[in-house]
Amino acid sequence: MSHAKPLGGSIFTPAFMLCLVLFVIGMYFLGVRFTDGMGAVANINGGFPWGIWVVYDVVIGTALACGGYALAITIYVFNKGQYHPLMRAALLASLLGYALGGVGAFIDMGRYWQFYNLLLPWHMNFNAVMLEVGLCVTTYILVLVIEFAPAFLERIGAHGVLKILNKMLFIFIALGILLPTMHQSSLGSFLIAMGYKVAPLWQTVHFQPLLALLTALTMGFSIVIFEASASQVAFDLPDETSLLSKIGKIIVGLLLVYLVVRFGEIILNGKVGYIFAGDKNSLLFLLETLLFIFPVVALLSQKMRQNSRVLLWAAVSMLFAGSLYRFNAFLFTYDPGPGYSYFPSVGEVMVTVGIVAFEIMAYMVMVKMLPVLHKEAHA
Repeated sequence: MSHAKPLGGSIFTPAFMLCLVLFVIGMYFLGVRFTDGMGAVANINGGFPWGIWVVYDVVIGTALACGGYALAITIYVFNKGQYHPLMRAALLASLLGYALGGVGAFIDMGRYWQFYNLLLPWHMNFNAVMLEVGLCVTTYILVLVIEFAPAFLERIGAHGVLKILNKMLFIFIALGILLPTMHQSSLGSFLIAMGYKVAPLWQTVHFQPLLALLTALTMGFSIVIFEASASQVAFDLPDETSLLSKIGKIIVGLLLVYLVVRFGEIILNGKVGYIFAGDKNSLLFLLETLLFIFPVVALLSQKMRQNSRVLLWAAVSMLFAGSLYRFNAFLFTYDPGPGYSYFPSVGEVMVTVGIVAFEIMAYMVMVKMLPVLHKEAHA
């Protein structure tokens, strides 16, 4: 039986109401998208067939939702049980992030009414990277629902069902580690398939899946630190820096591997000149690299990792770094050829903001109504 318990308290706080307003605005533009067509809201075109909805909601959003995946590896593969109090909150954030990432993909489908064809074998293109990502994400959402189900079962007192589920949960934990490993690495394979349209600094045939997986893991650990810090402020919980500092050490290790692989590939393939070209791509690369390096420098010493502010800023820097890496590769430096340009419309941005606002509202409601946060995290 878990020691977590609902936080309780008022749901309709000022923060909740602000998110609700943003959500309503986003839903207005989403209604226009479904009544008047994609072109009435989105600026996508033949050269840019996907815009901010797919790049943020799917490519970046799922990486931001890797907290549960990262902690599952740490707890169940490396047997670090001290992180278990953070697990339910991470699972909840992962469930919301992946579910809304799936919603984002659905919104971006031209013929959304035929989405079910993804699950029909006779319509599947087994040579498509997108098929593997779509099936893995869909299955992983179901796995996350099952992994988070004990919180709901505890709340309603279904202890018999909970006992049965706990005996089978190891199967879903294993799937919960396997599936993100598959589809996060496959997101890197998307870039390989896009070929010369991806700028040279972000294109590598041999290491794309590894780089995508490493950044997803570091973003997963970083979002755990960010969520714990935000919950401490929002819900007046005690400081958990002593536990989070150990996650900071893991982030440093992963980032060092990432930087060695990233710069090793650039040097070996003679692409160093692109870094100092002085154009838009080189400036974006330098900014992205600085954001990756800051957490390494900030968290390298034990003393700095014990500083809650430094730990939080390092995590935020990592989240921006991973997000910018994906934005750069998939959108900012993407070159479809002459005659095409893309900049997201107000409607596209507000739909994305509305989806994020809904995720925040859902998180706030669930931690207040369900046993998510560990009781040792309560004041």
